[in-house]
Amino acid sequence: MEQITDDSVVRIIKQLGEHYKNNISNRFIRPVLLQLPFDEIFWGQVESLTERYGQTDYQGYHFDDLYRQIAALAKLVDAVRREVAPSLRYRIGSNFPDKMDKVLRDMTINNFSANLQVFAGIIYELYTKLVELDTEASKGKPPVYKQYAELEDIKEKLLPQAPD
Repeated sequence: MEQITDDSVVRIIKQLGEHYKNNISNRFIRPVLLQLPFDEIFWGQVESLTERYGQTDYQGYHFDDLYRQIAALAKLVDAVRREVAPSLRYRIGSNFPDKMDKVLRDMTINNFSANLQVFAGIIYELYTKLVELDTEASKGKPPVYKQYAELEDIKEKLLPQAPD
């Protein structure tokens, strides 16, 4: 199986990991995320792409691994939009005796929806780049992404349209 070492893919994955660590799964939000009803396999997929990305850069990535990880991230974004974002302020709570923690908590909450949208956009950018590379590499065979039914509605999960 062909390994992906494309510089733009590596750059997007690094950007994705940094954004996730700083804005989506930071010390205020991570405990809330871990309350979502996902199993260890799911969290392993999320973590592989967002927290251990540097370990794979020099070896390259495989299309099938990346597509499974992207599908998990899209599922996470969709669940967070529906179940976490609307009640984040109440789920985090306000028991922060340190004034600086309270300020950082408020900044995290106030910027969370925008940060989640940026995160979803980075995931979608990675997905479209992979589809492009996958299609080029398939050489007459069906591209790998077509084997994953969970990717069929990825655009709707990541980039929902505003109501008309």
